[in-house]
Amino acid sequence: MRIEKCYFCSSPCYPGHGILFVRNDSKTFRFCRSKCHRNFNKKRNPRKVAWTKAYRKTRGKELAVDSTFEFEKRRNRPVKYDRNLMGKTIMAMQRVQDIKERREERFHANRMRDAKPEKVKQARAEIEKHAELLAPAVAQREEVLQNVLDSARERIATRRVKAAEKVMARGGEKMEE
Repeated sequence: MRIEKCYFCSSPCYPGHGILFVRNDSKTFRFCRSKCHRNFNKKRNPRKVAWTKAYRKTRGKELAVDSTFEFEKRRNRPVKYDRNLMGKTIMAMQRVQDIKERREERFHANRMRDAKPEKVKQARAEIEKHAELLAPAVAQREEVLQNVLDSARERIATRRVKAAEKVMARGGEKMEE
């Protein structure tokens, strides 16, 4: 069994799932779900639809060029079964997957590091733009904090009084004995 890739969004198509469309020129297109099939029929470009892998790669949001992608290429040459070869192949696949994940994590971290100053800049601009909304909130926050502190002090005082009453009640019981 082979896990195919969706023609539109590049997600995996498991056996028995999705839609297989065969064009008049015998070219086959496999889709993971009807959403991808509908978008294909509407002649939408996967590189312009935001939720596809092609879009993410063209916009630089995902790793586009890497040597580990070479291992994912489809090979149609049959190989005679050999237990040792299969074991080594599976070990190699796991190693390649680990390397690929580490590179993707590093790529993402670099992307986020470069985006952080821009995010801070946008947040500052947003605050400056809507400063009049924040002024009442700050005043209310101080009022709310004062109310919280007062109620906490009252609770602590009542706990102390109750604790003192319990101690006095216990002391009275001991004297009666």
